[in-house]
Amino acid sequence: MTCHQQLLTIKTAGKSLCNITAKVENIVAESGIKTGLCTLFMRHTSASLVIQENADPDVLLDLEKFFAKLVPEDSQRYIHNAEGPDDMPAHIRTALTKTSEQIPISQGELVLGTWQGIYIWEHRQRGHIREVFIHITGD
Repeated sequence: MTCHQQLLTIKTAGKSLCNITAKVENIVAESGIKTGLCTLFMRHTSASLVIQENADPDVLLDLEKFFAKLVPEDSQRYIHNAEGPDDMPAHIRTALTKTSEQIPISQGELVLGTWQGIYIWEHRQRGHIREVFIHITGD
């Protein structure tokens, strides 16, 4: 069994979903692993990873609108606001989503569905440098 690890650094543009599928696919290809598992881990508490629809951008907009209503940015609701009114809501949104994903690898490629893409979901108003640690195991 072989292991390959790499840190992927992405500059986000503020609150939005950033498609990183192609970058992860390139890392899987570079690893040389044909059959295995790709684990992605977000090294932050105010951004998350999601596998979501990659064909119709309305899906991503609807997700963002839903979470804005579910977890409003209202400083009166939260004690923790050290970094501004979007700080605690970003932590809650991350807790409701994921900081890791696992995707099988077959024939040297991620086994994603036709309409699936891998996204960093930035929950803060301004952009940040985000790190996703990628661990690939297999043969």
